[in-house]
Amino acid sequence: MLKVISSHVFLNHRLHPGLLDVFARAGAQGVELFAARQHFDYASRPHVRELAEWFRANSTEAFSMHAPLWSDTEMGRSGAPAVNVIHPEKSRRIDAMDEIKRALEVAETLPFRFLILHLGEREDTWGPRALEHSITALEHLRAFANPLGVKLLVENLQGEVARPSHLVEILTTGHFQDIGVCLDVGHAHLGDGVASALSEVNGYVRSSHLHDNKGDKDTHLWPGDGTIHWDETLGGLKAAPQAPAGVLEIHYSLGEPVETVGEKAKKAFEKMDAAKKLS
Repeated sequence: MLKVISSHVFLNHRLHPGLLDVFARAGAQGVELFAARQHFDYASRPHVRELAEWFRANSTEAFSMHAPLWSDTEMGRSGAPAVNVIHPEKSRRIDAMDEIKRALEVAETLPFRFLILHLGEREDTWGPRALEHSITALEHLRAFANPLGVKLLVENLQGEVARPSHLVEILTTGHFQDIGVCLDVGHAHLGDGVASALSEVNGYVRSSHLHDNKGDKDTHLWPGDGTIHWDETLGGLKAAPQAPAGVLEIHYSLGEPVETVGEKAKKAFEKMDAAKKLS
């Protein structure tokens, strides 16, 4: 299991090489760049070049990018609408896909393997319209991403549209053999459970978001600080056909000092290494 950490833990900071050094010292083999312009400004060529130079000089890879959720620098607090590729309004869907394509262009300078994509927001409901909009968005974004060497992964969410079973229906109906799933175990724990979610997306999972919670809120705690059974979870992921990466996605609101992030990430990576593959 490739050991990866999301820069989401430092979302309150501008991402810079010093923070990437923290991840590398902790043993991260890869980084997931969280595309939020106040943190990682994917529209800033100087910022992208600065980070690209670090990755070229280090063995830690830019493994994936989380697609932007907002187009502003304040996570929507400025009044900017959410980036929602299945919004009922066509103009909103087009704007959302344009914003994601802007982030994908980073791969021209800073190559990465996967783009993690959300389909819908919590209030979006499942039905033929949601299925149609999801397929249209994936077709459009796949055509843009593939020439850049990037594959799309859809993430299971707490909303109705992105439940594991619905993601599988979207991918099978759209015949998307080259699009996979990023299994978010924290979100799964808040639903029908991690084991159930993994059984549904087992053949599609290419990456995973690893974080904990106590079964009530999506708190993105460090593994072991909530109620997820980690030996079973990690063993199940290791047994999946495509051997997905394990991406630590810890919440910035925990306010972890930089030094503590490195220490806790190292312990989490050790837990990942020690987990035994389920037979």
